Amino acid sequence: MGEVQGQGYIGQALGAADLLAVSYFHAMTYRPQDPEWEGRDRFYLSIGHYAIALYAALIEAGVLPEDEIGTYGMDDSRMPMSGMAAYTPGMEITGGSLGHGLGIAVGAAMGLKRKGSDAFVYNLMSDGELGEGSTWEAVMSAVQWKLDNLICLVDFNDQQADGKTTDALAAGPQAPQWAAFGWHAQEVDGNDLNALTAAFDTARNLPDARPRVIICRTKMCKGVPFLEAREMAHFVRVEPEEWAKAIAILDEGKPV
Repeated sequence: MGEVQGQGYIGQALGAADLLAVSYFHAMTYRPQDPEWEGRDRFYLSIGHYAIALYAALIEAGVLPEDEIGTYGMDDSRMPMSGMAAYTPGMEITGGSLGHGLGIAVGAAMGLKRKGSDAFVYNLMSDGELGEGSTWEAVMSAVQWKLDNLICLVDFNDQQADGKTTDALAAGPQAPQWAAFGWHAQEVDGNDLNALTAAFDTARNLPDARPRVIICRTKMCKGVPFLEAREMAHFVRVEPEEWAKAIAILDEGKPV
């Protein structure tokens, strides 16, 4: 998809690929042919610019057809560069105005509980959103309403548009901060499939009536060493001749 457009949030997509894989192919309940099935777990992409990563997961899951992959970012495509619910099956919300996703997820989790639904709401947000006041209002309200059907996933890649997240408003261990508000908090290597699987299982099976968060420490451009080495990777520049080289590296390391 990135090669088609010559651009995209590749660094974030590669970094978040593992946590998306565990979400869609280990943890979540859904019906690929019926993306609006009422009994489904909801996946909210607060970080709308990560849409390229979620499209890949939705294609692998069978929600989106693979033959549309070449339309990414084009006029009339169902896969715009920033995720929009009105365009894409399986895209639950229109994210992108950062700091709002968790609040929307809180409202959805409350609604599902009132309906007596067993479905979970997953909210994927960025570490940069930890600097938004609206995020912490949502954190507090989720505890107030005992939303044990809410699992927040924080992609902590320590990279914002202008520099490191830890140089802004998210320094130090994150799990204790969430725990202090009353959440069940785990902090894991977000590129370790075994660690992620265990963390998701713990979050889903926790008997406590409180929301759960998994802080996923990820690496930008994971799996492509020559891109990993680039210091500024928020919108990483990939030269025309580098796309095929990057794909070849990823193919070589792909599990059998």
